[in-house]
Amino acid sequence: MNQLSDRINNLSTSQTLAMAAKARELRAEGMDIIGLSLGEPDFNTPEFVKQAAIQAINEDYNSYTPVDGYVELKDAIITKFKRDNGLSYSRPQIVVSTGAKQSLSNVAAAMINPGDEVILPCPYWVSYSDIVGLNEGIPVEVPTSIDTDFKMTAAQLEAAITPKTKMLWFSSPCNPSGSLYSMEELEALGSVLRNYPNIYVVSDEIYEHINYTGQPHASMANVEGMYDRTVTVNGVSKAFAMTGWRIGYIGAPEWIARACNKMQGQVTSGANCIAQRAVITALVEDPNRINYMVDEFKVRRDLVLDLLNDVEGFSANTPEGAFYVFPDISYFFGKTLNGTKINNATDFSMYLLEEALVATVTGDAFGNPNCIRISYAASQDQLVEALKRIKEAVSQLVAK
Repeated sequence: MNQLSDRINNLSTSQTLAMAAKARELRAEGMDIIGLSLGEPDFNTPEFVKQAAIQAINEDYNSYTPVDGYVELKDAIITKFKRDNGLSYSRPQIVVSTGAKQSLSNVAAAMINPGDEVILPCPYWVSYSDIVGLNEGIPVEVPTSIDTDFKMTAAQLEAAITPKTKMLWFSSPCNPSGSLYSMEELEALGSVLRNYPNIYVVSDEIYEHINYTGQPHASMANVEGMYDRTVTVNGVSKAFAMTGWRIGYIGAPEWIARACNKMQGQVTSGANCIAQRAVITALVEDPNRINYMVDEFKVRRDLVLDLLNDVEGFSANTPEGAFYVFPDISYFFGKTLNGTKINNATDFSMYLLEEALVATVTGDAFGNPNCIRISYAASQDQLVEALKRIKEAVSQLVAK
């Protein structure tokens, strides 16, 4: 008899983590797997951040932290929001969490009631749908395509709204597509939302610094009428190469922030003390200190796009941020290779793992079944070799 809860039985496993685990398993068997599945920078954490952590250890930071974060870290986050985003928050509006994923989970638990609908432009980050469902909300997927750079239009937003709509969740720059919304595009969405004052927005901006456009990052909370209805989610995992440090945070209307603080107090309490002290330094320093990583990601993006142009059956747009490409590979659906029928993106992603020894992630995980996600958070040598293997594996498919 199954003694597990319906909640856990109905919960999907993260496909990005599942593919990473499968790749590790194959490596343990001696196979030369190139991992392009995880969204994790391959850089080391900047030295000035590491030194701040060492200093915190030497200063004997070892006690429980405030549930919503050290005051000094809140002040650093307030400074960052004002400097980088033109957003003014006060301390009670900031909540520090164990990664941005917990920030998202806090918001969902604090705001979603059973049956509430949450609009998710597709593709969306892999965990949005399950976090919503875990809190008894109903994910409402709004399909987009490569033709619109995987961005939702104002007309699509309007068409998706029903009397049960409670929230809109999206990321910009987007994981998995790398697309980002300009201020004009956000204002178009805001013009729709202003007609529905009871709809709230989660704006996931964790990739904001990895932006190749030369234009300032645009935040939904800066759109007219949206500040008091937007939860801005951010963290240090991506831009500062601090994935394992596990620090994320929100800026939000005070009543939402207090609710998230209350929820977190019953789950994990405060985030790691040493990591918090290090993040203070990360956020108050000049953000240009991490430009060397952003510049390298742009070189890699261009390299991957150039190599993909030589691979038959792949169709990719030019991502403006993050470190992913999200090519449409539906050309291969219905084709067979080596006795394996390719019915969907999941089949194709598994084929690349088994035949090319390259780990990617199926677009099904992100609400877009025609694509796969390729992370270029890997060395240029690895990317060249991975695309060479993919080209060879696909040429077999095309030949068959």
